[in-house]
Amino acid sequence: MIKYKNQYINREISWLSFNERVLQESADKNVPLIERLRFLGIFSNNLDEFFKVRYATVKRIVSAGKSGKSVLGGESAKDLLEEITEIVIKQQTLSLKILGNIKKELEAENIFVIDETEITEKQACFIKNYFIEEVSPLLMTIILNDTVGFPMLKDTAAYLAVKMILKKQKGCKSQENQKRYALIEIPKGIDRFVVLPKEGDKNYIIILDDLIRYCLDSIFNMFEYESISAHMIKITRDAELDIDNDLSKSFIEKISSSVEHRKISDPVRFVYDKKIGTDTLNFLKEKMDVEDTDSVIPGGRYHNRRDYMGFPSLGRKDLLYEPITPLPVKGLSLEGSLFECIAEKDFLQYTPYQSFSYIIKFLREAALDPKVKNIKITVYRLANNSQVAASLINAVKNGKQVTVQIELQARFDEQANIEYAEQLQAEGVRLIFGVRGLKVHSKICLVERQEGNRIKRYGFVSTGNFNESTARIYTDYTLFTAHDGILKELNKVFDFFETSYKIQKYKHLIVSPHYTTNVFKKLIDKEIQNAKAGKEAYIKIKMNSFTSYKMVDKLYEASNAGVKIQLIIRGICCLIPGVKGLSENIEAISVVDKFLEHPRIFIFGNEGNPKVYISSADWMTRNLDYRVEVGVPIYDKDVKQELLDTFEISWKDNVKARVFSENHDNAYRKNKNAKVRSQFATYDYYKNKLEEQSEKNSHEWSKMLR
Repeated sequence: MIKYKNQYINREISWLSFNERVLQESADKNVPLIERLRFLGIFSNNLDEFFKVRYATVKRIVSAGKSGKSVLGGESAKDLLEEITEIVIKQQTLSLKILGNIKKELEAENIFVIDETEITEKQACFIKNYFIEEVSPLLMTIILNDTVGFPMLKDTAAYLAVKMILKKQKGCKSQENQKRYALIEIPKGIDRFVVLPKEGDKNYIIILDDLIRYCLDSIFNMFEYESISAHMIKITRDAELDIDNDLSKSFIEKISSSVEHRKISDPVRFVYDKKIGTDTLNFLKEKMDVEDTDSVIPGGRYHNRRDYMGFPSLGRKDLLYEPITPLPVKGLSLEGSLFECIAEKDFLQYTPYQSFSYIIKFLREAALDPKVKNIKITVYRLANNSQVAASLINAVKNGKQVTVQIELQARFDEQANIEYAEQLQAEGVRLIFGVRGLKVHSKICLVERQEGNRIKRYGFVSTGNFNESTARIYTDYTLFTAHDGILKELNKVFDFFETSYKIQKYKHLIVSPHYTTNVFKKLIDKEIQNAKAGKEAYIKIKMNSFTSYKMVDKLYEASNAGVKIQLIIRGICCLIPGVKGLSENIEAISVVDKFLEHPRIFIFGNEGNPKVYISSADWMTRNLDYRVEVGVPIYDKDVKQELLDTFEISWKDNVKARVFSENHDNAYRKNKNAKVRSQFATYDYYKNKLEEQSEKNSHEWSKMLR
């Protein structure tokens, strides 16, 4: 149960609560067994990123000698660091218990994860050969002594801390002189889970760490030791980019330098195997200068449990989610011209329920169409071997003018985006590196096509990245449109990237940082006005995170005026719903399931004629005030109805929905309604629409034939 102060939940504590919902998935026996292990990996990966970014930020506040109460929801930074560590230790303990239970269930399925003490003679032969051929060439082993400085440990890399007790030498009285310490870095260029030869119906897996433990004598055979032990340690470093002001450097050079500096930034978390010897632990902490403000967390035998995201499936499809086949968008053919279809009406793509291929097809068609003159697009995160990038390069080779705004400061994708920027630039793509002091997070594309004597515009606006890899697991909306008013304003956004001192005006789009807060406040005010006049008034919002106190306060105001508010917030939510006199008309849920809920949709009752928007922006201070974000109104009645329907399906979830409440305990929503698992129901919704269309077409053909 989370305690809160004043009228907000602290964002860091709320984030930890979100990650606990991910951990709940790993404990849910209705989730396929291997998928549960992968959720455990996601929980661990999330926690790594949390410490690199959020914990590191709070630690910086403490290091600067400030309390941080004004930005931390009334809690001092020092107290918050202690509270975070306490919560994380509890969650880590729970995650270890869940992992133990999963391993028992795997054994019931004839899948055995063994350690170095359980190896058979037959397995020993395989392991020794595997170690010599695959592992040993990749190992980095460092003997720790006073003549060599302590090595700079890599961020979130896992290390085995080795302690040897040497055989007693003549004349040596001190036991300390008999100790030798070493570090072995667990190599990343090899699978963490080694599948051993199958024995009958039984599958055996050994974790790479244990395989190395089994072969310690092969590594340290030049030492005469009485005993040897190895325990896991890991550190997490501050991931904030410190960008220098050297005017002689290009922006790419500055970002590259900052990314490189991240490797040696200050540590903020030290995790160790709780069974490690006190002498070894004290030796390491002293050598590493672990500070009081660092989070020191006793953990289990294995760290980097994020690797469980890649746990081998062993061909056991019954222990995995059944894959879905992305559906086509009704009325939009991948075989004909998308431009011809979009010229007639707007279309909505909702991945992964529907195919991401429409974005690729749109860009490929633009690259080849002789009538297309210009393509403009924003890039935040791209897939490895991106078809989006390939299509843009293809367009340049066909004589199109291609302009790409690429965000070099996309968290943890900086290096990948630098490489893509250099590749695109080398191929002749015109690059823009955004606006000083603002991160460009908008997801927009604009194509200009010569049609007769005029330029006709086509484009799309999305809630998520143009990344075909993440589109398989992230749910996101993309609106394809030829609405000239919207697309002229998209062009203004691209103009703003190049002349940021000129603030554009917009009739259709909702653009951060200049307008988003005010536009949404006006829409909320209209609902407040309607409620006070006795009219139906409601607000429905689906976002990733909600941390802006000024927007929280605005919804509290609306609630007190009688506006009915439904919130679906996947991650952080600083608002406390359901509190009498504060937020009694607000309900809030979070859906965590097979796919990562990522869309942002905003619905306002508007006296029975709902206003609907999709956007790249959450209601977080950074999105509202420090990023370039784009929201778009939905004018097409069919698309609007789709968005209203899919929101309603999510809202009715009573299988994977957790309720935000005053005690913030992540309780599953329970009611007597028919079971609705919204992600599966959403897929069925689109499947049924296609079947209805097919039946209608078949009926019309029958009439014609008669």
